Amino acid sequence: MAQKEKLQCLKDFHKDILKPSPGKSPGTRPEDEAEGNHPQREKWASKLDFLLSVAGGFVGLGNVWRFPYLCYKNGGGAFLIPYFIFLFGGGLPVFFLEVALGQFTSEGGITCWEKLCPIFTGIGYASIVIVSLLNIYYIVILAWGLYYLFQCFQPELPWASCNNKWNTENCVEDTLRKNKTFWGAVNATNFTSPVTEFWERNVLSISDGIEQVGHIKWDLALCLLAVWVICFFCIWKGVKSTGKVVYVTATFPFVMLIVLLVRGVTLPGAAEGIKFYLYPNVTRLGDPEVWIDAGTQIFFSYAICLGAMTSLGSYNKYKYNCYRDCLLLGGLNSATSFVSGFAIFSVLGFMAQEQGVDIADVAESGPGLAFIAYPKAVSMMPLPTFWAILFFIMLLLLGLDSQFVEVEGQITSLVDLYPSFLRKGYRREIFIAIVCFLFVSVFQGGMYVFQLFDYYAASGVCLLWVAFFECIAVAWVYGADNFYDAIEEMIGYRPNPWMKWSWTVITPFLCVGCFVFSLVKYMPLRYNKVYEYPDWSIGVGWTLALTSMICIPMVVVIKIIQSDGPLIEVSQSCQRQKGSSPMNKPIMFLLRFPPEDQSGGGTREGRSHGGFYLFYSVVFRKGYH
Repeated sequence: MAQKEKLQCLKDFHKDILKPSPGKSPGTRPEDEAEGNHPQREKWASKLDFLLSVAGGFVGLGNVWRFPYLCYKNGGGAFLIPYFIFLFGGGLPVFFLEVALGQFTSEGGITCWEKLCPIFTGIGYASIVIVSLLNIYYIVILAWGLYYLFQCFQPELPWASCNNKWNTENCVEDTLRKNKTFWGAVNATNFTSPVTEFWERNVLSISDGIEQVGHIKWDLALCLLAVWVICFFCIWKGVKSTGKVVYVTATFPFVMLIVLLVRGVTLPGAAEGIKFYLYPNVTRLGDPEVWIDAGTQIFFSYAICLGAMTSLGSYNKYKYNCYRDCLLLGGLNSATSFVSGFAIFSVLGFMAQEQGVDIADVAESGPGLAFIAYPKAVSMMPLPTFWAILFFIMLLLLGLDSQFVEVEGQITSLVDLYPSFLRKGYRREIFIAIVCFLFVSVFQGGMYVFQLFDYYAASGVCLLWVAFFECIAVAWVYGADNFYDAIEEMIGYRPNPWMKWSWTVITPFLCVGCFVFSLVKYMPLRYNKVYEYPDWSIGVGWTLALTSMICIPMVVVIKIIQSDGPLIEVSQSCQRQKGSSPMNKPIMFLLRFPPEDQSGGGTREGRSHGGFYLFYSVVFRKGYH
């Protein structure tokens, strides 16, 4: 078939089957109510709204507190080799796939798969389960950050001294650690830092284990409520409000990061910290754990396999050049991670010099960096209150836009699943309020629950599982060339073939390899490298992980049970075009679904024009007769 004819077929398919909704209001229009139509979907008011929303969504806390630590831990500059392999072989291709899929179908993270490849609708449900669990615990970090920010407005930072009611007799101020005479006269193993005691005894009031839930921390509960209220008002009007809020939440953290970077590199000891961050150790590349860390970091930092990027892309205009902007946004994401390492390790180098210890003794990842290591460092700087306020404002904004963009993606997917019900009146806003106000991890044992969710519910294993099936569904079932035709019809040209090869071979291979090694190298969860979680809690953790992973095979089985007639038919009428590569034709799954989902009546000929078979016939203009 001529290329021009195939593009025209795609136009007809998009118009008649996918039915994009170019409306501007998320609510019900009078004409829609009168005619009984579904309310229209809104679109981004400008290109910049989309760019800043995506940038805010995937440039988050992981770029600042996870990448720098992984880089130093896994061989410094040598870690960039597996990082870039996974970036170009997995992260960018899947990120572009999700955005383009949303733009092509004008649907959220679940219904886009119903339109494109119904038997893999479970991909959408798996993504929603992951992002729902993620949204429940991720926002607790913002509650901690808001609490720290409030504590900064005091004459003296409360974690800088041992004169507070929560401090113990074992507390020793960090400035005394450089005093070798004092330090040699005491048993150093029995002493703790004031910042550690502030974190564990005041902020968390942490219990002895996950079995001891304890009482609610009402100060943290109020902070959590405040953050949820802010999140609600950021997204309650859909992309109309989200697209404006990100002008502040997505840009201001970059300004803060630059300010902290300039301050960090001018501190004494900064050079040693940066050297520690980037000094290459090539021998570490032989450790499979390095490659696992690189792969999981890419999937975490690009916020893929969560349905959020698909939902954001669904609000684009059909002719928007998402390919160009996805590449630019990918460069911004990775560059932010790299530059953050300089800002963080320059300060850690200063802190190590002030304490007279090795940098490895002060380097932390995750909450340990944000709420122990960095606060300790700023307490040693001139004007500590000013720098602490700047840091926690940056932390809050980085996490806030990631949070509400992911919640917006979750809401979009569910609203698109039930548009006639949730887009009427104020039902969408009420639904958002119900989703938002969830409280978790603000008990004394909440930190153990938080780590359980973080380690299992949104783990790299879950994301790799979803990414693998996304590539299989698009490249091998729908057809990589078919999707390229759709992209060409949207943006006016075909992307670099690298994307197609990645979806077809490279990304699935990397996902399977990383998935297998993650299971082989699995270590049970521990808190603070000391507390071992009981077996029942590990079982709960794996249940959280399997809750999302089971969605894909479960939906496949349900579709098979519901199907009427033979499930798979191999079309003999569509032969490979001369000179085409094996990936230029999809695996020809002609899926047929129950009669009530189709328009052709009860006969075999009528049913053959429903579901995925109709798409196949439209694209190739060859029926199965």
